[in-house]
Amino acid sequence: MTAAKRIPCSDQSLARDDPMYGTASAGSSWVLLELSGAWGPSAFLQSPTCIDPQLGRAIVRRVEKAGMRIAAIRRHGRRPDIPRWRWYIAHSGVGSEALHHGEVEGPDGFLELALDGSDGQLSTDPLIAICSHGKHDQCCAVRGRSACGAIAAEYPEFTWECSHLGGDRFAATMLVLPEGLCYGRVDSTDSAGLVRLYLEGRLDNRFLRGRTSLPHAVQAAQYFARERYGDDRIDALHPLHVERGEHLIRVLLDGQAGPIEVILHEELSEPLLSQCHAQVAGQVRVFTLGTLGLVDA
Repeated sequence: MTAAKRIPCSDQSLARDDPMYGTASAGSSWVLLELSGAWGPSAFLQSPTCIDPQLGRAIVRRVEKAGMRIAAIRRHGRRPDIPRWRWYIAHSGVGSEALHHGEVEGPDGFLELALDGSDGQLSTDPLIAICSHGKHDQCCAVRGRSACGAIAAEYPEFTWECSHLGGDRFAATMLVLPEGLCYGRVDSTDSAGLVRLYLEGRLDNRFLRGRTSLPHAVQAAQYFARERYGDDRIDALHPLHVERGEHLIRVLLDGQAGPIEVILHEELSEPLLSQCHAQVAGQVRVFTLGTLGLVDA
């Protein structure tokens, strides 16, 4: 089956019922830069109407050298006649979450930003970024823009379209900063409702892929603990200890009634196409639950 005739990767993933937990994109610090025009397959390297590719490459190299994740953002809807160059820098470590924002006069200014965010102001509002990067994957264009429109209708100041976040098969994907909460399939639920929950300090375990600053095994362990105990607080179930064995991982979480021990098995899926343009099927990591329970005092 050719890519043009292939069933979209997100539809295939839904049909397989791929688990989303434990799949959040890795990143404890994020740099999001406004590029308000049309994006190519790589937003910073192949979008000449937005940014000179050489400048884009230099910005990406600087950010990645600092061990940070980078993404382009733009407002949903009609593109402005005069571009703006706003930026956000988020640090998403548990207990040290912070989101700074500011604006520069032109794209050259992005290259000079202090990556700790000190050039800007500390934000008291979240940033909601929904991947709508159609040149990267058609599912992100169709599902992402739909979800972004629904969220922007209720929370226009928080909401941005963003470039590739990873996990195209889980489109529409959403990132909530500064905590780094990564959601999937948000177009299949009340997407604005996920933001309302967030503002109450809560999350929806059904659609949460995990927190980007945490190891994937911890993301999975938190999913199973929330499913068992019904704790939907964002500020909960912090990891206390992680111990890895052969195909088995022990995660200790800080529960309300005491430490929770989660034993996970690490497996590989059947070969699948994780993106619409993928040509070769590959296996992906999957965590399954072994045992879960409170640790005896």
